[in-house]
Amino acid sequence: MSGPIEDYALIGDTQTAALVGRDGSIDWLCLPRFDSGACFAALLGRPEHGRWKLAPSCPGQVTATRRYRPDSLVLETEYTTPEGVVRVLDCMPPRDRTPDVVRVVQGIRGRVSMSMQLIVRFDYGSVVPWVTRETGELRAVAGPDALSLFTPVAVHGHHLTSVADFTVSEGQSVPFVLRWHPSHEPAPPPLDGLEAVEDTVAWWKEWFSHCTYQGAWPEAVRTSLMTLKALTYAPTGGIVAAATTSLPERLGGMRNWDYRFCWLRDATFTLYALTLGGFREEAEAWRSWLMRSVAGDPAKLQIMYGVGGERRLTERTLPWLPGYGASKPVRTGNAAVDQFQLDVYGEVMDALHQAHRIGLRDDPRAWDVALVLMDFLESGWRNPDAGMWEVRGDLQHFTYSKVMAWVAFDRAVKAVQRHGMQGPAEHWMKVRDLIHQEICQNAYDPDRGCFTQAYGTKSLDASLLLLPLVGFVSPRDPRMVGTVRAIEQELLEDGLVRRYHTHETDDGLPPGEGRFLACSFWLADNYVLQGRRDEAVALFEHLLSLRNDVGLLAEEYDPVSRRQLGNFPQAFSHVGLINTAFNLERHQGPAVHRRENHIGAAEQPPASP
Repeated sequence: MSGPIEDYALIGDTQTAALVGRDGSIDWLCLPRFDSGACFAALLGRPEHGRWKLAPSCPGQVTATRRYRPDSLVLETEYTTPEGVVRVLDCMPPRDRTPDVVRVVQGIRGRVSMSMQLIVRFDYGSVVPWVTRETGELRAVAGPDALSLFTPVAVHGHHLTSVADFTVSEGQSVPFVLRWHPSHEPAPPPLDGLEAVEDTVAWWKEWFSHCTYQGAWPEAVRTSLMTLKALTYAPTGGIVAAATTSLPERLGGMRNWDYRFCWLRDATFTLYALTLGGFREEAEAWRSWLMRSVAGDPAKLQIMYGVGGERRLTERTLPWLPGYGASKPVRTGNAAVDQFQLDVYGEVMDALHQAHRIGLRDDPRAWDVALVLMDFLESGWRNPDAGMWEVRGDLQHFTYSKVMAWVAFDRAVKAVQRHGMQGPAEHWMKVRDLIHQEICQNAYDPDRGCFTQAYGTKSLDASLLLLPLVGFVSPRDPRMVGTVRAIEQELLEDGLVRRYHTHETDDGLPPGEGRFLACSFWLADNYVLQGRRDEAVALFEHLLSLRNDVGLLAEEYDPVSRRQLGNFPQAFSHVGLINTAFNLERHQGPAVHRRENHIGAAEQPPASP
């Protein structure tokens, strides 16, 4: 079985990414895109499903420490052995034409024995390539894929594995460069490994020069911004939810999904995180990706798209892979793409509104798309849906979904009133107020003094924490104060917030999962808005303590086993970290901005029922 999820670090070239284990093994890499088939899939199986290990030969006597080079996605792992000390540099240079993985072994002290094991298995571990060797190059070919390894070290085959043993002395550097190319094209020329590392460091440092964060948690925020950039698909501007598929939300369970796609739900939060961090170019590229992807029939708006805007993301299972920690099935594609989720209409409208508010350059197509979406919502807002958690049980009238329908009409009204757009603002205002009234009547439990997960239920849901963050209700409204209190009492366990109780909510799956980390960031945001700053800081710093040694967060965390769970690294977790850090800087944060601009249907806190 692969190591703990938190034992992995990320390297990437802003088109795909690899996970490097603390033991020196790259156990996950999809080429040439995030959503391509994996050539290293040991993360979801065993070494024979593909990996690339480069480490000292005496693993039982080795200690490893690692870090990213300052302000770069170049990973340094330092191994201390009885023979001496060696450092391995890992990176993926932002590509010119082909994706590359560069690994450089540097001797620091003494003379250290090293070993390399390269197991290439295309199509998620199912295809064994044909391997040939020429001077200085090893080439693996199968179907449309080809990989070439360039290194001065002698490599030989052993049981369908390419292996090498060598030693590194103090001051010596030994490069390994793995280059992918379509198998029908000539192999790319060799790449200078040392030069590629330095070029990669320089590229990231130039990118980081635009960072504007000056707050109390610079390392955490900068690492999270770097992670968002690494999860960006540079050619289109799309941002994948995570670099992986099928890392489980419960070990041994079946809550295993493919997150290598772009979710509309992340749009507004991501725009804020990027622009507040100083990265307007990425925010504009993301907005442009959004507009291209959602164009078309609004009744067929999807909750997610491929990195290029692809719509067909058919879910299938890979039975030959045993799954991470025996968590099956392993899936590619995502059937939730076919769900109706009402909230994404509000997310798109809010993203367009926030783009105006934060001064992104106008997209002349954006308002035309918005008008078509609003036409659909005239009746569409009344329909039940699968909710933001993409339940695979019965459709319901989820509170957060209805709130985001309210957001759509609210932002449409403001687009006319504040930005001079053309549209029936008075009519939209009436619909907005009608939705607000219905939610307050059907989703508020006066006996408990809190909002509930859906109409007609008593269950709680962490998505209710977003109500003041989108401006639906004042954070100090007694109903919202009561909702936060109820969530603290019923969903806050072991210092972290559950999404909901899986034994109460019919989500179509067996109960049990970790704590969805974004929910705890939302609680910290509510503390900020309610003036509970000390509690907000304490919760935020607790969340920071859950990051791994290089600052990365997965989707969830299990406080019992003290392990990260779910796909990794998770963009939504890092977006939550960035936004909460800015919220804690008092008047700089997105929660404050959105609250001040969008309180209630009539620009004031709604009256109690």
